[in-house]
Amino acid sequence: MNPKYHLEQAYKEGTISRREFLQRSALIGATVAVPGAMMAGAAKAEMKRGGVLRLGMGGGSTTDTIDPGTHTDSVGITIERSMRSYLTEVSPSGELIGEVAASWESKPGATDWTFELRNDIEFHDGQKLTANDVIYSINHHIREGSTSAVAGQMGKISEMKADGDHVLHITLSEGNADFPWLISDYHVSIFPENGGWETGVGSGPFSLVNYEPGVRAELKRNDNYFKEGRPYFDGLEVTVIADAAARDNALKTGQVDATNRVSQRTALLLDKAPGVSVHKVVGTKHYTVPMLTNIPPFDNVKVRQALRLAVDREALLKTVLGGHGEIGNDLPIGRRQEFYNTELPQREYDPDQAAFLLKEAGMSGLSVELSAADTAFDGAIDAAVLYAEHAKAAGINVNVIRESNDGYWSNVWQQKPWVMCYWSGRPTQDWMWTIAYEVGGAWNDNNWNNESFQSLLKQARVEVDPAKRKDMYWEMQRLHWEEGGTVVPLFAADLMGVSNKIQLPEVIGSDWELDGQRCSERWSFA
Repeated sequence: MNPKYHLEQAYKEGTISRREFLQRSALIGATVAVPGAMMAGAAKAEMKRGGVLRLGMGGGSTTDTIDPGTHTDSVGITIERSMRSYLTEVSPSGELIGEVAASWESKPGATDWTFELRNDIEFHDGQKLTANDVIYSINHHIREGSTSAVAGQMGKISEMKADGDHVLHITLSEGNADFPWLISDYHVSIFPENGGWETGVGSGPFSLVNYEPGVRAELKRNDNYFKEGRPYFDGLEVTVIADAAARDNALKTGQVDATNRVSQRTALLLDKAPGVSVHKVVGTKHYTVPMLTNIPPFDNVKVRQALRLAVDREALLKTVLGGHGEIGNDLPIGRRQEFYNTELPQREYDPDQAAFLLKEAGMSGLSVELSAADTAFDGAIDAAVLYAEHAKAAGINVNVIRESNDGYWSNVWQQKPWVMCYWSGRPTQDWMWTIAYEVGGAWNDNNWNNESFQSLLKQARVEVDPAKRKDMYWEMQRLHWEEGGTVVPLFAADLMGVSNKIQLPEVIGSDWELDGQRCSERWSFA
């Protein structure tokens, strides 16, 4: 019996969580990576210094800014990760490690946290990074009138104090056992108190040279970066290429060195192109179809249930993802994540039951509009059209509205009643539920307000007993599965196109695209 093989099979089948997989791996002494994150045939190789990494990326808009509280998509996140640092970060293997923070601890109740900071960090302009800079940066998100996307997430901070330059005390109004994970969020970067975020100054691996929102960005190496040996590249160029086919062509012709969001439909062809490889990384990314549940007809739970039954998930997986992923069960939590509810039945395509529910609701022959643009995810328009075809069997008329890619996240998402969307997912359940499903959250795109769910969310957040926490999260998932306002039909693998001139590390981070959005720091030329 090979324990490593059986462990990997259990993870792939979803019977154990990502965290449990890593813990058991350590116990058996196996050198393993999360399946899907280890690059096939990868071998240890020395990372080389020099050159400029050129990224061709989807997920940029002319409405982007360098205000860390405004980021909504991949280009902004990649630039942010490249020019600024964070208290904590998620390692490629999925564990939480310190970045600016050397260590942290909390008192019982998880309301009082103490972070000891590294003392060797400088900003790009030569200023020393101190605890006061961290306080100033976090206050950007929680100050009165803040419009930051994580205002709610960080709003539980009631007090912050610096103890000298390198010790930070943070007090929460409500305990949160996952707080060190939350501050690894790509919005919560650190910038100098003397200068602010507007200058673009940070302590990350690169400093910003030129920035044209929705077009391109140019960054240069930070020679005083605190992580020894990094970054390996001398510079970073990010070019926004919205069209997937154009990104493929730019990679094949050598205009860029790597791309994100390779189309599921062209991945096999691109992988066969000379000098190019396509890498698949399975993480928590999921495609969603959220509806504003405070707006008719989505305020009717039977309508929501009917729409969930009216989509053929297997067909979407095959047609839209080309099989590169797995079907979802109307939960934003992946099967491999901790506390996933394994007892919920998989929701199947059932147009007859959908029609029956609509009849009970007095809404037979329902007609609704579904807004879509491929910036939501590659193939989003096709997915919406297929959804509309599936729904016809239930007597539902879905009118697909093709929206503009540019400005989609500011003008359509959270503005129109039913839209196509994607989420990169979050490492912990509390983080995912809080950012997208807590009432009043800046990124709550469904407005579902279930009192039992909201109460459990707060209870689970402070509970440190794993068994009790599991029971709470299982019940939250059941409530959302039965009554929630978001259809989650697919979990998608991240596909990235990479020139063979690039040297990749053995393990690729799966928490975000392009190696946790840290490819500029972790990769090098071969």
